[in-house]
This record gives sequence, structure tokens and C-alpha cells, in this order.
Amino acid sequence: MSHEIVVADPIFYECEDELPGPSSSSITISSEILEQHDHSTAAPEPFESERLPPTLAEIQRFLRVANSVEFEEPRVAFLCRVHAFEIAHNMDKNSSGRGVRQFKTSLLQRLEQAVANRESVSSKSEFFVPYNILPLDVGGIQQAIMQLPEIKASVAAVRNIRGLPSAEDFQKHGAFTDLFDFLQYCFGFQEGNAANQREHLILLLTNIHIRKAHKQTSSSKLEDAVVDELMRKFFKNYTNWCKFLGRKSNIRLPYMKQEAQQYKLLYLGLYLLIWGEAANLRFMPECLCYIFHHMACELHGMLTGVVNPTTWEKVMPAYGGGSESFLKNVVTPIYKEANKSKNGTTDHSTWRNYDDLNEYFWSHDCFQIGWPMREDHNFFCVKPSSKPKAKKASKPTNAEEQREKEEEKDEEQGMMTGDGFQEQKHEQEWLGKTNFVEIRSFWQIFRSFDRMWIFFVICLQAMIIMACYELESPLQLFDKAVFEDVLSIFITTSILKLIKAILDIVFTWKARQTMEHSDKIRQVVKLVFAATWTIVLPTCYAHSRRKYTCFSSQSGTWLEEWCLSPYMGAVGVYLTPNAVDMVLFFVPAVRKYIEISNSRIFTIFFWTQPRLYVGRGMQESQVSVLKYMLFWILVLLSKFCFSYWFEIKPLIEPTKKIMKIGVENYDWHELFPKFKSNAGAIVAVWAPVVVVYFMDTQIWYSVFCTIFGGVYGILHHLGEIRTLGMLRSRFHTLPSAFNVRLIPPSKTDKKRRKSLFGNRFQKESDNEKNGVAKFVLVWNQVIRSIRSEDLISNKELDLMIIPKSSNIFSGIVRWPVFLVANKFSTALSIAKDFVGKDETLVRKIKKDKCMHYAVRECYESLKYILEILIVRDLEKRMISTILDEIEESIAKSSLLEDFRMTELPSLEAKFVELLELLVEGNKDHHGKVVKVLQDIFEIITNEMIDSSRILELLCPSQQMESNEPYFARSIKPQLFESDPRGSSIHFPLRDSAPLNEQIRRLLLLLTAKDTVLDIPTNLEARRRISFFATSLFMTMPSAPNVRNMLSFSVLTPHFMEDVNFSMEELHSSQREVSIIFYMQKIFPDEWKNFLERMGCASLDGLKDEEKEEDLRKWASFRGQTLSRTVRGMMYYREALKLQAFLDMVEDEDILEGYDTAQRENHLLSAQLDALADLKFTYVVSCQRFGSLKAAGDPRAQDIIDLMIRYPALRLAYVEEKEVIVENKPQKVYSSVLLKAVNGFDQEIYRVKLPGPPEIGEGKPENQNHAIIFTRGEALQTIDMNQDSYLEEAFKMRNLLQEFLRCQGRSPPTILGLREHIFTGSVSSLAWFMSYQETSFVTIGQRLLAKPLRVRFHYGHPDVFDRIFHITRGGISKASKTINLSEDIFAGFNSTLRRGCITYHEYMQVGKGRDVGLNQISTFEAKVANGNSEQTLSRDIYRLGCQFDFFRMLSCYFTTIGFYFSSLISVIGIYVFLYGQLYLVLSGLQKALLIEARLQNIESLETALASQSFIQLGLLTGLPMVMEIGLEKGFLTALKDFVLMQLQLASVFFTFALGTKTHHYGRTILHGGAKYRPTGRKVVVFHNSFTENYRLYSRSHFVKGFELLLLLIVYDLFRRSYESSMAYVLITYSVWFMSITWLFAPFLFNPSGFSWGKIVDDWKDWNKWIRQLGGIGIQQDKSWHSWWNDEQAHLRHSGIFSRLFEILLSLRFFLYQYGLVYHLDISQQSKNVLVYVLSWIVILAVFLLAKVKSWCGHFQSDYAGPND
Repeated sequence: MSHEIVVADPIFYECEDELPGPSSSSITISSEILEQHDHSTAAPEPFESERLPPTLAEIQRFLRVANSVEFEEPRVAFLCRVHAFEIAHNMDKNSSGRGVRQFKTSLLQRLEQAVANRESVSSKSEFFVPYNILPLDVGGIQQAIMQLPEIKASVAAVRNIRGLPSAEDFQKHGAFTDLFDFLQYCFGFQEGNAANQREHLILLLTNIHIRKAHKQTSSSKLEDAVVDELMRKFFKNYTNWCKFLGRKSNIRLPYMKQEAQQYKLLYLGLYLLIWGEAANLRFMPECLCYIFHHMACELHGMLTGVVNPTTWEKVMPAYGGGSESFLKNVVTPIYKEANKSKNGTTDHSTWRNYDDLNEYFWSHDCFQIGWPMREDHNFFCVKPSSKPKAKKASKPTNAEEQREKEEEKDEEQGMMTGDGFQEQKHEQEWLGKTNFVEIRSFWQIFRSFDRMWIFFVICLQAMIIMACYELESPLQLFDKAVFEDVLSIFITTSILKLIKAILDIVFTWKARQTMEHSDKIRQVVKLVFAATWTIVLPTCYAHSRRKYTCFSSQSGTWLEEWCLSPYMGAVGVYLTPNAVDMVLFFVPAVRKYIEISNSRIFTIFFWTQPRLYVGRGMQESQVSVLKYMLFWILVLLSKFCFSYWFEIKPLIEPTKKIMKIGVENYDWHELFPKFKSNAGAIVAVWAPVVVVYFMDTQIWYSVFCTIFGGVYGILHHLGEIRTLGMLRSRFHTLPSAFNVRLIPPSKTDKKRRKSLFGNRFQKESDNEKNGVAKFVLVWNQVIRSIRSEDLISNKELDLMIIPKSSNIFSGIVRWPVFLVANKFSTALSIAKDFVGKDETLVRKIKKDKCMHYAVRECYESLKYILEILIVRDLEKRMISTILDEIEESIAKSSLLEDFRMTELPSLEAKFVELLELLVEGNKDHHGKVVKVLQDIFEIITNEMIDSSRILELLCPSQQMESNEPYFARSIKPQLFESDPRGSSIHFPLRDSAPLNEQIRRLLLLLTAKDTVLDIPTNLEARRRISFFATSLFMTMPSAPNVRNMLSFSVLTPHFMEDVNFSMEELHSSQREVSIIFYMQKIFPDEWKNFLERMGCASLDGLKDEEKEEDLRKWASFRGQTLSRTVRGMMYYREALKLQAFLDMVEDEDILEGYDTAQRENHLLSAQLDALADLKFTYVVSCQRFGSLKAAGDPRAQDIIDLMIRYPALRLAYVEEKEVIVENKPQKVYSSVLLKAVNGFDQEIYRVKLPGPPEIGEGKPENQNHAIIFTRGEALQTIDMNQDSYLEEAFKMRNLLQEFLRCQGRSPPTILGLREHIFTGSVSSLAWFMSYQETSFVTIGQRLLAKPLRVRFHYGHPDVFDRIFHITRGGISKASKTINLSEDIFAGFNSTLRRGCITYHEYMQVGKGRDVGLNQISTFEAKVANGNSEQTLSRDIYRLGCQFDFFRMLSCYFTTIGFYFSSLISVIGIYVFLYGQLYLVLSGLQKALLIEARLQNIESLETALASQSFIQLGLLTGLPMVMEIGLEKGFLTALKDFVLMQLQLASVFFTFALGTKTHHYGRTILHGGAKYRPTGRKVVVFHNSFTENYRLYSRSHFVKGFELLLLLIVYDLFRRSYESSMAYVLITYSVWFMSITWLFAPFLFNPSGFSWGKIVDDWKDWNKWIRQLGGIGIQQDKSWHSWWNDEQAHLRHSGIFSRLFEILLSLRFFLYQYGLVYHLDISQQSKNVLVYVLSWIVILAVFLLAKVKSWCGHFQSDYAGPND
């Protein structure tokens, strides 16, 4: 697109103030001209402004201004002349003055000429129309992309209008231009929508056609197979929806093959137009199916000429007739229903989200809405109306709807009969929620994962029973008494299932209006069955206990006798459904068939679950099932063995002792003195163990995740190349690996690559020499890209570049200098002192391949340079003779005998001197060059070989003494000196870039030292190069040609984040240091390289040379800015062009170079641009661009500059404009697509929206409005804080091929990629976060994808199957609040709709994270809030219910289970402390120690140790160490882990635990989840105490003080009878947690202990405390405002949540109750009156405080002025 020729649309500026209006007699030409005028392409001659009638001198200044700005601003000039004309007319309305009439006539003619110019521009604009990728207008037909035969075929197919109804039927002037024009006029779509989707469909058809064209004879005609594939992808969801509801598809094709393709394209176009204009309805895929279902029926009726039997007229669209008819009549009514969430602040059960509205179309009741849609249907009702409302009479339906009426009786309501209208009156009733209600309760966790909780509960019960029997062998479990008692677990199971049945009814009560009648019956039947079994099983157990019928075994097996009882028989019947499920679990294909079958006979298999459209057929292949089943069997075996031997069994004996002792004297008033068995003490001891029992599975999952993830990484070559040393040792294999992985294979290659991996790299490196040249070209482009990013210096660039030469095609590579550095010197040292045979020396040098390459290249380069340098015949013959002697000696293996090798160092020094002179190229040094050459010749002839023979050969006519010491100088003229005939050497050498490069390279080879081995020195450059090299050895699909690859788009949402840093921001030092100063410190080497690239010595030099814009870019590319993201993503386009170049060109062009060929061959450049445009699109959805531009925000210009810098970049934004409709102002919203043309932004498409798009969560709504402008079959979602690299972009076409490979039973729908966190160097906290995030996005997701098969979408940079997702609800969910973590819901949705999500580590994308504690805590709070909402969501519920047992475990522990386990671990601390406090204050602990002699209970120590595992961050620490070990080496991993601990990583992770648990628990109970912007700033600033207090008061400080108080009280009252060592061992982790929660914000706060900062913080905090709140006072200004905001969640909380909060707060009364009886004032009395007296004292103190407060207010109100 860089060569496009576009006439930009004229820009109109709306004036805020109207022009002065003329009187009643004034003419109206000005207003008419104003509506039509715009500047033309060429400015006319200046209008005469100096010779004016004397009476009109006042207007002269306006005409002068018009002439002065005519060329630059023709619009302004035109307005000035119009204004002048109006003034002249008002001053002399009758034109009576001298010369006035002639002047007014002349000026009027000039204005009319402007109108004529406008008409000329209009005619040109029809020829050149603004376009996105395809210039479909007449003027763009010669562009390279339009010359592709596949494009021509697709355009021809879309423009085939043969057989369509006449345009006159739709009152259109002229014929239809194409199918989209026909659909637009038929159904009332917008023109911008039609233009957008026209290009969209053509590009999709073209890309599929290209991939299939190589199998066909011709690509000039669009084949049916292309359209069929696209139909299958687009309408798979629609056909499934029709089958689910028992409807026939309305996609009907004619029998004529010629017409069938046109029909298919019409259906595709219709769906795309519906989707493109649906706005927020795109989140409701089945709603779109419903709309398409009826409109497709109407389309078929129009195409076949069906006549309505009622009206005897042709069937016409119900909503046709206007350009915005579809938007107004179809989209807007449903949009208004979706826009009733009240910003998500109300309870979920009181409003319908996107899922509720969409799922209404999963039932047959949706057809009662009718078509045209009945606006009085209950679907559109908000509240039950008080008065009955008459239903509108619907219009006559078409024949198809009459056919459906005859087949489906449930459509009779709201539809017409064949005889006329059917009018009914009914009162609208709010339908309520659909299928699911998001209730805020922790019971949601049990309800979603009831099988897991039941399993854990009954296993706990079984282990307790086994521990009580003290079994010594597993065989004893089958003892009849033990076995029968163990079977009592099924009584517990029946009770828990009864609870589940009750919860199902309670939680779905508010969805009863839309619930199917069969679902209501199902829930009642489930409840009855559960209640029945709850009665039957305990009854059988009680009546038949120990009543057995025994049978003897005759086979002599280990089971000699087996016994049965009636209870066992009842259990067998009870487990029958579970047996069926188990059988189906091991045959997943059968289960999947049954689930997806719409036959009612199969519903009996899963009658316990509601029949839903999603969540069916999610089974994996048999192999995958066995893999994750084995994983979880190992995890659960480890967990239960540990729990049994270390937690449960050690508690049995202490429990028995506790139950036996009798406690007579309590230290307080015991409320239940007659309660037997010391139940309180037993609960206090067992409760922490039970809590940890339900939590520690997360720990065992983390352990096995580390093991399995590490093994999997090793098997897939992760860390193949970890260090520079490994890179150098394997570098010679990179060309062959590159050829296999990144070069499209030929036909013979494809056959060979089907064989085993084996040693194919080496085999192919011998046969495919051409791949080496391509590797060299790509490698050099990568290194230059790294240099352009200032990661390496110019010298490092020279050391890493691989020179190109014609020898490359013969397989001879001149390896980069950093690879062979010091190798030549080493070889020289070996040869100098070597004693032995030549063969041994050669073998020793060849053993090191790099050394052999270095020696060989140095020799060949010296020969080449000397050949060019020496021009006189005598010297040429001498050099040739010496070289012949050397080569002859090598051939005879007599080099060591013929030459004295000890002089090699001297010879090397002279050659280095010569090369330095050649590089310098100073002609004044001619004599020095001659002298050096003579010295070289003398060393060779005098010191190394016998010179007599050489002299005889060269100078037979000259008699010379053989003992002449320097015979080179005895020759007259001397060798290498000039004579009258000319110079003997060509110095300076010709100015040739290849020659100069070769000389510099040779000099580097000879002079490179050991320090070159550390090249590159930049750690980021090392990491990138090492990973790129490693990825070439990983398994990835073969690369297709660029023409045949899948097309894709990248979408980046942008809100108000930084685009570039401004100079003011870079140099602002209001907060400690400036950004540019900070960046110079954390990126010192990159700053030095940047200055070198700019040719400046310092920052001041940049300012002096006016390179401030480059400075802005350098700094912005190191922050989390939009410019960094755009630069990274545009590497895709650069890589595609380079790969297309390699696919298209011959060897000579490769040698010429990519940049040179593109610059000189314009046709080739245009073809490369065309291919890149065809395959890649990048859209930035800058939601606020319109408002930024209107406000003059610099970020708007920065965004425009980005579009100018990258012409392929597209910008989508939402325009908000106010218009007058029926004399009322009304806001109009539109999605607009822009591109840069001629340095300005140009509008391409505009699609009007039904209203403001942000009715849900901001980010997914931002993505949704822009997704219509994306193209291709894949879509990568990239966030604003991400980056990419050129070397990774080369692997994109390989990655896209994954969509064509089946993963299990189906191809993937989401491809996951690994991320590199690039913010780890900013601070220690950023380092902790980067390692934590890295462990999750690598080893964690590696395990989730395989073998667990539960990887979802965790944000970016995943790649979506675009067509799959746009037909199934989009790439995220957007319902307010519930979809706060919008990304993961895309994964949930994809999985529930039978999608497959994979993960691939051979490609990576950069990602930034927060760097300060407050930013990190805000991010953690946002994620915890999102997980809380996930806990309540229908997606998690359905996954938990529909997954098989083991996959359900994977889903739980990798999503909400991690947060719930963290919460349990903190609750375990509270349970332990309050239990111990109860034992200490009541006196039970003293009794246990003295009477039962219970010193240390091992189970409690084990439980607290397990808790500390989570607390200290070891859940993420173990995988982190494993991943670092794989990629960097285990020694490095160990060092980093130790260093992290020294930098207080445990403090950070413990503090983060408090953040997670607080926000997760509070959000589940009370709500309040919201998006929390973190800022993503680079520099770490000092945060005031006020800010820290606001952030951490409720989440950390209050809880930390409570824990500290508990520990202190416990320590005070246990000392007399317990050792201090035991106390420390048990409570050390609790002390650590409480202190961390109190002091970590100050510890990690920059300058947190600076006295000046402390004083400032104290003053600021006092001011904040004293400031009164009120309207408009933000929480950072007043404590009162903060408190109101902090308690806001309680105002929207439910009654049960508030009661639960109150019950939790009652724990503080335990302090009071226990402490009162331990105070001296109690006089050792245990009477309850002591406690009552304490309340009286508390109330008295409270009243005194209030009285004092009232007195203070009274005095202040009534005190006199002199008081």
C-alpha cells in the first residue's frame, strides 16, 4: 500500500457560530454554496481585492485574507469571500453604488466557479475512492494487489448479479453493482457496512482460493470448493443451532450449479452484513442466528420469487427500505434491552447480561418473538407493567414462516394466521434470568465442583475410619466390619447430594420464568431422589449393621471370604448411575456422540443435567484422557498418603485421650459444662488440620506441575541452547535447522520430512545449499533489527553479521566473527610450536570446526586482498609463486618441513598492520603500505622458506648473492615501490562496500580477543538470539509459502495510555528523578549504543542536533507505550515481505540483498506489498481518538504519526457526534476506520452504532467495535503493554499452520504463546513479578495444554481462529462486572463450544508488568476480583459439571481453586489461632498438657507447615526454579532463587497473599469488582503513607494487627505450662505473616525510611484525616470520602452476606469473654455475672465518650464570640 494513489476526501469544518444572516431581502446563494463547496485540487487565480467600489472598502480585508490563504486553505478563502459578499449585499442591497453591481456579479461568478470545482472533485472521487486494502474502484485496478488472479476471480464472483431481482423493485436508480449492493438495498444495511464486508469477503475468498489453487489447473475462476469451505466455517454454529431447536436450516440452494455459488455468496454476505452491523449483539451469537434464520428465509423468497398467499405479492424483507433500517428496527431494540445493567452495580439477579439475552434463543420460546419482532413480547420487558398492553398487529409473514407455523405450534402466539391478523392482549412480564443466576455465595464453589468436594469429604471420612481401626495392611480394609463402616461414606454422599439438589433449586429460582418445563421437573425429581436416598441409606445401615451373608472363596485367592449385607446391596443400587458414567468415561467417543445427539432417547443418560446448547461433547481423545487421569492419580495418591500418615493418623490417639479426660475446673465460665468428650477441644485441634486437608491438594498439584512441566520441556528441546557457549558450539547446525523449520519445503523435501526426526538437519545441510543463503539473509536482517533497537553496538554488529558471497550457494559459509573469534590466533599458536606430522596438525585444527573455518577464511581472504592490492606483474608472480609453494606443501603434507612455523606470529603482526592501513585508506600512507609489504615478503623469504628457488623462478636474468640478507630491496626498482611506468600497488583501494567489509572482517578475525566471546554483551540481545536458535530445534509445522499461508490480523485495544513519552515527561523531575535519567541508569548499554547510532556524545548533543524526536522514540520503546507495541507488531509485515522475497527471487537477487532489490525493483516491491497486505492487517482500537483529537491532546497527533510511519496500520475509534433530530439534540455513535494518506488521517469506513458501545466492560467492548475491521482467518489479540521481535515474526506462518493440524479430535481454535516479561530489570519487585509471571506463562500453561487439556485464554498474545469465534460470540465476553476478567471467558466459551486450545513455546511475545508495590497490588486485586466473579459465573459452573472428574479437577485447581486455596490457607491461620486461644483462655490446654500429657501435636505442625508453603510463595517458586533451570541452567536458577530470598521475595509473596485473599473473599460476599487501572509507569516513585493506608488498611493492616494481637494474647497465657521452643516452631509463619502485612508497604516503598519523606508523609496523613468529605471530594483528599467508598460494597450486598459479615465479627467477643476472667478484677470468680459486669463497664465508657462529644459540640455551637 505504500504506492497507492488516493485523492483524499475533502475535510469539512463545522463552524460553531453561524454567519451573520441577511435581511429578508437578502439572497440565499451563500447557504447553498456552503453546503456544496470544498477546495479543488488546484487553486484558482487570486481575486482582485485592491480595486473595490468606494462604498465597499470595508470588505477589502476579507478579500486580502482570502487571496493570501487561497493555496493553503481554499476552504477558508471561500468562506471569507462568502462573508464579504454578504456584507457587500447588506451594505447596498439594490446595487445602486458606483461599480457595486459589477463587483457583486464578479464575486458571485467566482463563488459559482468554486461550486463547479466541487463537481469536478466529486467526479474524480468516483474514480478514486478511499479504500482499506483493496482499491475496488475503477482507479485502483492497476494496483499490484488487484492484479492477483485470485483477487480477480473473487471480485468477479461477488459482482455476478445475473438472475437477481430487478433494482426497480427496491426503488433504486440504476442496476445493482454487486451482491452486497443488492443486499444493502434489500435489507436496509448501511453503505459503510456493505463496503467493509465486501472487502472482507473478497479477501477471505481469495486467501482460501490461493491455498487451493495449487491443486487446480486454473485460478482465474472461483471454485465451488472455496465457497463451500467458507460456508462450512461460517454456518457451522447456525446449523448446529437449527438442529438443537429442531428447525430446518433456511440456507437453501438451487439445483443449478451455476446459480448455487451465487446463492452461497449471498448467504455469506448476508451473515457478514448482519454481523458487521450488529454492534453489541455480536456478543450474542445465537441471537444473530435467529436474525439470520429469518432474513435468510426472506432472501430465499426474494430470489425465487415466492408470492405471499395472503397478499398475493412478492415476499419482501420485513425491515427493508432505508439505509439504516436494519440498525433501527432489528439491532436497536435488542441493544436497548442489553443496555439495562445499571453499570453492573446492582445484584446480578436483577438484570439480564449478554449471556441471559443470548441464551433465551436456546429455547423454542424465542420464535414467539416473531418476525417482524413483536416489541410487546416479554423479551423486551423491563418490569411488569401495571396495565395490560395491547399487542401490536404484526405484518403479513412470508411463506416460510407459514410453513414453520404448520410444523411448530409454539409459534402461533405473536404470528399471523393465513386468514388475517390475530390480536391478543396480555400484560408484559419480565422474563428474568435465563438458565442461570449469579448468586453471591461461597456455596457456588460447592455447587460448581460438587463431585470434587464430595470426593474429598468421603475420602477424609474413610481415612478417619481406617485410622481409628489402626490398619496395618491395605488388605485389612476388606475385613467385613471395617469395609461396612467405610461404606458409610455413601450416607455422607447422599446428604451432600441432597444439599446440591436444594442449592440448584434455590440458586435458579429467579430463572424459573425462562426455564424449560422439563428442567423444572428434573430439579424436583433430583430433589426427591436425593431425599429418598438420604433416608434409605442411613436406615439400611442402622438396621443391617453387622448382619452379613458370607460366602467362601474356592479359588484360593487373597480374599478367602466375602460378605454382603442389605446395606451393601443398597449401596450397589445407589452406585449404578456412577457405574454407567465410569463406563462412558473410558469410552469418550461414545459419550461425546450421546451428548451432542439431539435425539431425545439419549437424554435419559444425562437426565441430571439441563439440556443446554453449550457444554456438550467436550470429551478429549482416549489418549488424552489416560494422560491427565494418570497425572491426577499420582497427585491424589501423594496427597492422601501424606494426609493419612502425617495429618490424620497422628491425631487419632490425641483425640482419644482428649475424649477420655474430664475437665472439672475451667479458667472461665463454661457455658456447656455437661457437654461430654471435650468437643470444643477436639474441634480446636481438628479444625486447622481439616482446613489444610482441603487446601493442600493445591500444593501437590504445584509439585507435580513442576515435575511434569520440566520433563515435558526437556522432551521438547526447551533450553537446547542456553548460553553463548552453547550457541557457538551449535551455530553450524543453525542453517540446516533454519532450512527445515522456516523455509517452505519442496516436493522432495516433503517426502523426506515425513521420516523420523533423526539426523535430518545434517542430511539436508548437505543437499540443500540454497537454504544457507536464505539463512544468512534472515540472520543479517535479525542482527540489524537488534542494532536498530540499540541492543548492540556498531562493533558488535560487525562481529555478528555473516558476509554474503557467491560461495554461499556451494555451502561455504563465512561464519560471524563472534563465532570464530580468537580461533585463528589459537590455530597460529598450535602451529607455531607443533612437533609432528602434518596430518596430525590438520586433524587437530579440523577437530574444532570454527577454528578450521577461521584458518580457511583468513587464507582465502588474504589471497583475494593481495590479488587486488598488487598490480605490477613482477610482484604478482612472486606472490603467486609463494602461494603455489604453500599449497603444494599442503598437498604433499610437508608444510611443517618446508616452512619454519615459528615466524607465524611476526607474519601475523605485519598482516594486521597492512590491514589497518587498508582500512584507514589514507593515500599519504602509500610508503607505509609498501614497507609493510616488503617486510612481509622478507619474513617469508628469509625466515620461513628457502628464497633461492623463488628468486631463480622470478629473476633468472639477475645474478644475486644467495646470502643477500634483504634481497627484496636489492632488486631495482625495489619490490612494491613505484617506478616511472606506474605504481606496483593499487592504494588506496577502490571504494567498494563488499571489499571494505571483507577487509574489516579479516582484520577482526586476526585481532579479535577473548572478550569477543561475550558478544553480545546486552542480556536482552543474548536472550533473544538464544531463544531464536533454540526454537529452531523445537517441533513446529513446516512453513508454507507466503502466498499459501493463512491470513491473519492483529488487534490492539487502546484507551488513554501513553503513545509516546513527551519531552516534558522525559525531563520532568517533580518526583525524585526524571524518566530519561532513570532509563539511562537501568539501560546503560542501550543508551550508549543509541548515542553511537545518533552520532552524539551526550544528551546535550542530541538537543543541539535537534534529535529530540529520536530521543522520544528511544525512551518510548523502553516503556509500556503504544508506539512500542505497534513497532513490535509491524515486524510481522516486515517478516512477511522478506519471506515473500525469499519465496519469489533467484539466487542472484539473494546475493544482491533484500533492501537493494526492494529499492531498485519497483515491480517486485509492489508485489511484496500486495502479498503482505493480503496476509496481514493491524488494527489499533483507540476508543477515545475522536475526543483526544478534538481536545488537541498530543496523543492524537502521536497516533497519526504512527499511521504515517507505518502505512499499513489502521486505526478504529468510536465517534460521538451530536445531531438535531426533530428539533432535539441527539448523540450519534459510529465506528470509524482511519488510515494515513499523504500525511493526514483519512476515513475509510463508517458504521453507525445503535448507541454508546460501552454498556459492558470497557476493554472487550473496545475490541468488539473494532473487530469488524479486522481481516483474515486468524486473529491475534495484543495488549497495550506488549512487544514483539523480528526474529519471532518469521515463525508466524509456521504457527498459523497449527490451525490445520488436529489436536486430539479437532483442530485448535486458540493458539497459546509464551510471553517474556521485559520489565524485570526495573526493580526488585518487578523482578519477582516477572519470574512469577514467567513460570505461569511457560511451565504452567505447558501443563495446562498437555496433558491436562484445560488451558483457557489468559489474556494476550493468543491467536484465535477468527471465523470460529466471530460466529460464536467474539474473542471475549463483556457483561458488566461478571466478565471483569474478560479474556479467560473467551477460553471458557471456546471450550464449552467444543473448541480446542493449545500452547506453543517455539514463539514468544514480550509483555510488560507493573513495577511498584502499589501497582502490583492493584493488579493482583483486579485479578482476584475477576476470579471471584468467575466463581459466580455460569461458565465455571458448566465446565465443573460437564467435564469428566479428572478434567474437572484440572479446571478447578488452575482457575478459581488457586484463589480459594489461598483463602483457605489464611482461614487456617485464623482457625488455628482462635482454636488455641480458646484452649488457652478456657484452661483446656493446661488440662491437656497435664492430664493427657499432650506436648506437641504433630498434625498441627504439619498443617501450619503446609500453610506456610503457600504463604511464602513456594507454589509459584517451585515451577519458577524449574523453568529457570531449563532455560538458563539449574545453577543459575539456584543462584537467582537465593538472591530473590535475600531481596525479600518471601515478604513480597506473603504480602501478595493478603491482597489475593482479601479481594477474592470480599468480592464473592459483597461484590464491588471493578477494573483497576495500574498506570504501567516505568519509574518507581515514593508513595505517601496516606496512599498506602488507603490501599492496605482493610486488606492488610487491620488483619495484621488482629493476628499480632492473637499471637500476643496466646503467648501471654500459655507460658506457664508450655515450652517457648514449641511455641516458636508452631507460630513462626504466623508471626512472619502479621509483620509482613504491617510493614511490607514501607519496606518496598522507595525512600520509605528517609526522614524527610517520613515527616512529609506524617503531615499529609494528618491533613487527610482532618479533611471532611462531601460531594466532589475524592478519597485521596479526605478520610471521610475514602471510608464511604471503602464501605460502598456493603450498600449493594445481600442480606445473607451482611449476616455472614456480622457473624464473622462476633469472633472479637472471644477476646472479651476470655480476658475478663483472667483479669485481677474478677477475683478468680467464674460466675457469668463477671461477664455481664464487663458489658456494663463497656457501655458506661461508651456513654461517657458520647456525652463528652455532645458537650464539645454544644460549647462550640453556643459559645459567645469573646469566649
